[in-house]
Amino acid sequence: MSQTGIVPRILESWWAPGRVVASLRGMPDRALIAVLMAAMLIFLIAQAPGHARAAQLQREVPLAARMGGAILGVMFMMPLMAYAVAALVSALSRLTPWPVAPIDSRLALFWALLAAAPAMLLAGLTAGLVGPGAPLALTRAVAGLGFLVIWGAGLRALAGTR
Repeated sequence: MSQTGIVPRILESWWAPGRVVASLRGMPDRALIAVLMAAMLIFLIAQAPGHARAAQLQREVPLAARMGGAILGVMFMMPLMAYAVAALVSALSRLTPWPVAPIDSRLALFWALLAAAPAMLLAGLTAGLVGPGAPLALTRAVAGLGFLVIWGAGLRALAGTR
């Protein structure tokens, strides 16, 4: 792995995702866990403005309770789901001519989550400042589409290469 920093790689992932993911090949599992947990932490931070807005508008559920639920979901449940999805994708890819090794499946998914995190921050700010509506739908769509494109390009770059 070259000495390029994480932020330039995240930015580059938006126009050359396959190249970035391929350059990360060989990342040890402990580094993959760090990538996943960094992405989850950013996702948690991205949810805070929306939860703060909701807590102000619906005072029966305080911000602490909302954030407590978000912590449970994002920091504990989502990583387990990410591992399960990566394993499922790897297993299903064996039925195709382009198998993806389990560690490569994790790399593609976890990196896509981290690379999409800045778009999630924008969507979170939009949720907190603007609220429901077309701008929020647009920012969430950009984040979701960006995630899918980066993940797909990463899987394609790593498929059948081991």
